[in-house]
Amino acid sequence: MRRDRFLRILMALGAGPMLAPSARAAANLKMMIPANPGGGWDTTGRALGKAMQESGAASTVSYDNKGGAAGAIGLAQFVNSGKGDPNALMVMGAVMVGGIITGKPPVNLSQATPLARLTSEYNVFVLPASSPLKSMKDVIEQLKKDPGSVKWGGGSRGSTEHIAAAMIAREVGVDPAKINYVAFRGGGEATAAILGGNVTVGGSGYSEFAEYITTGKMRPLAVTSDRRLPGVAVPTLKEQGINVVIGNWRGVYGAPGISADQRKTLIDIVLKATKSKAWAESLEKNNWTPALMTGDEFGRFVDDEFASLRAVMAKSGMI
Repeated sequence: MRRDRFLRILMALGAGPMLAPSARAAANLKMMIPANPGGGWDTTGRALGKAMQESGAASTVSYDNKGGAAGAIGLAQFVNSGKGDPNALMVMGAVMVGGIITGKPPVNLSQATPLARLTSEYNVFVLPASSPLKSMKDVIEQLKKDPGSVKWGGGSRGSTEHIAAAMIAREVGVDPAKINYVAFRGGGEATAAILGGNVTVGGSGYSEFAEYITTGKMRPLAVTSDRRLPGVAVPTLKEQGINVVIGNWRGVYGAPGISADQRKTLIDIVLKATKSKAWAESLEKNNWTPALMTGDEFGRFVDDEFASLRAVMAKSGMI
C-alpha cells in the first residue's frame, strides 16, 4: 500500500508541470482591441473578457486599444509583438477583412491564429435628430442631386457601413466612387460626429446606436438585413426598394506561432466564456446574434469572407 501511495504522489507531482502551460494561459489574458474605445470591437472584447473572468476561464484580462486603419494598426502590433504568446487574444471582424482588402497593409490575418467567430449583427443607418432630412427617400434624393453633399459617417474605410453606402449608391444609379464617406477610428468618434450633426448619415451595428435611437437622439432610416430585426421597428433597405443586404460579424484570433495545444486551450476558454450568464446578458443587451464557429472551420469562413467581400467591393467600384 505504501508503494502504491508513493506512486500516486509521484504521478501527481509529475502532472503539475504538464498542466502548468494551460493554467498560465487561462490565468492572465491580454486582449488586443484594434479600435478606439466606444465601438463594436471594444464592446465585444470587454464583454468577452468579463465573461471569461466570471465563468472562471481566466483570472484576469487586460485590454489594449489600438485604433486606426480598420484594425490594421492593432493587427500589426499584435502580429509583431505577440508571436508565440499563448495568453494573447485579438478581437476582429468583417470590418478588418474589408479594411485589409482596401488598404493592403503589410500585415494580414493569415499571420495570426483563428480561434472563434462570436456574433453576427446587421447595420443601421441613422440621421442626427436635428437633420432637415427625414427619411432614406430624402437621403437618396439628395444623393442623386449632389453625391458629395451627403456625408456618410462610419467606421474605417472598408467597413461594412462603407461597403453598404457604396452599394446603395450603385443601386440608385449614383457612381459609388463619388460618395463622400468620412471614416472614423472608433465607434465613439463616429457617434459624436452624428450627434453633433457633423455628418449627414451615420452607419454602424445596430447595438452601437440603439440607446440613441431609443432616446430620440438619432432617427433610424434602414437596417441592412434581409428582413426586419426582431423587436426593432426599423424598415430594411429592401423594403424601401434598395436591394442591399450586408451583415457584420465579430470574432477573436490568437497570436501567431502558438502550438495546437495552446490554440485548443484558448478555444476552450472562449467556449466556456460563451456559455456563461455574463455572455448571455451581453448578447441580450446588445442585440447580438450568437454565431459561434471555432478553429479551422472559422479560418475557412474568414477566407470565404475575403473572397465574397472583394467581389462585392469590386462591383461597387471600391477597389
